[in-house]
Amino acid sequence: MKRIECLEAIYDDLRDCAVVTIMGAVAAELYSIGHRANFFYLEHAMGLASSVGLGIALAQPERRVVVIDGDGSVLMNLGGLTTLARYAPGNLTHIVFDNESLLSVGGFPTATSTGSDLAAIARGAGIANAKTYAALDDFTSAVRSAGASMELHSLVAKVEAVGPAGFHMDLELLENRFEFARALRVDRA
Repeated sequence: MKRIECLEAIYDDLRDCAVVTIMGAVAAELYSIGHRANFFYLEHAMGLASSVGLGIALAQPERRVVVIDGDGSVLMNLGGLTTLARYAPGNLTHIVFDNESLLSVGGFPTATSTGSDLAAIARGAGIANAKTYAALDDFTSAVRSAGASMELHSLVAKVEAVGPAGFHMDLELLENRFEFARALRVDRA
């Protein structure tokens, strides 16, 4: 399956939550579907999307948080999985698109291309609801089930190593930071 198809299938489910994603192909494809103020494109912080999402999930436990990650990013910070498991916020869903490569920086193979299993690693770290999906319908159903539950989920989608034609986004990333913060503002009247 293709990452863009996965993103299109779950796009409507990302309306009423905080979405944190890595830069590169994931961000470019999500942006091409349609940017929203509740989308944060994490710049220059490969491996830290789950950490930022965890902070939001803990600070705003009533808000649904979806982290959209890549295999290279997760592998760069495997300790992030143990930290997610330690705090296990029920309002967080961690989606990992595994294309077995660092597609956004030249397509170099990652450890998943030689057998590393990110869902098994997540389960080993303590995330009970970690599973790999290779079919679009199964992945979409899993995202919706995770969003309806109050348990931490790590959903690994095996996707083809294809990306967007270009990585350009007509969005100033500094403005994205401010826009996202405004979207997360909780009125404390």
